[in-house]
Amino acid sequence: MTEPAERRLLTPEEYRQAQDSPEFTELRRRFRRFAFPMTVAFLAWYLLYVLLSTYAPDFMATPVFGNVNVGLLLGLAQFVSTFVITHLYVAHANRRTDPIADEMRERLESHQYAGGGRATDLSKGSTRG
Repeated sequence: MTEPAERRLLTPEEYRQAQDSPEFTELRRRFRRFAFPMTVAFLAWYLLYVLLSTYAPDFMATPVFGNVNVGLLLGLAQFVSTFVITHLYVAHANRRTDPIADEMRERLESHQYAGGGRATDLSKGSTRG
């Protein structure tokens, strides 16, 4: 990473070229392919919990053991699922999105987008200059 004293401010054109690059398009695609389905799944799971709490109180009050009932276990499962989703996202980001983001940041810091520097074609693994 470039030291702060050595950095030159990026121009709007450099940001636009980075945004229009195939790397950025791939980065957005990879993020969305994980985030959107996971968000829908979690919201559906949460909505199921709320609906069961509202419309099936007898089911939610079913004792499992001692004073612990189905509603309490499903409520605790909400917390567990949040941590699981967070872990899955971190693993996904480390493997699939961070390498592209790191490469783009390095290219931006070295102003390679300003002069139409080399861009990586992620679909073929080659570079174009």
